[in-house]
Amino acid sequence: MRVKFIKLLLTGICALIASCAIITVNVYFPEKAVKEAYKSLDDVLLKNGAGKAPPAGKPPVVEPGVTDGKPQSSLFNVLPDFSFCAVAHAAENYADDLAIELASMPEVIKAYEDMNKRMPRLAALFDSAAVGLTSQGLITVRDGKKMTAQDESLVNLENQSRKLVVSSMAKAILKITKVEESKAALDQVLGKAAATYAETRREAAKPGWWLQLPNGRWIQK
Repeated sequence: MRVKFIKLLLTGICALIASCAIITVNVYFPEKAVKEAYKSLDDVLLKNGAGKAPPAGKPPVVEPGVTDGKPQSSLFNVLPDFSFCAVAHAAENYADDLAIELASMPEVIKAYEDMNKRMPRLAALFDSAAVGLTSQGLITVRDGKKMTAQDESLVNLENQSRKLVVSSMAKAILKITKVEESKAALDQVLGKAAATYAETRREAAKPGWWLQLPNGRWIQK
């Protein structure tokens, strides 16, 4: 009887250890804030000139506090103490916090500087349908006959810069949401950060450019 009890006890302990081993941290992904942060960085570091980081302590946004332009419900003014108001406000602040965090990373600023220099040639490649935008926000060759060896090297360098921006965003998300950085946690947010980056790039694409949708289908904008 005692031997049987010990076996059952050991089985239970093993099961407990196994269950603990597969426990993962569920990382919150503020999708809207991430998208807004990407747009803010593009507006400041690409359209207005790369390397011009915003002043310390200020988010790189043109008009802080401006939302999507939709009318705001008066309910938020009448009942400001409701918990969902605080949550919504915190979620909006994530965009500024993420943009500031990335803009404080020298490697990210350098990546944007390099991307800014490549923009004219890459735009020409997109215009000629030589390249397309993947569902992960990277550039892929669609017609190699329209490209030179230098163009291919340019695409590879551009993808390295974009991967750096996305991976930096993943790290910033963990920091802002106060999650300890680990491989498992990064893996959770990296794919979503890349997909959101791709979404911002699709929206910024010009008519005629080839884009890959999240379902893998290619379309011409």
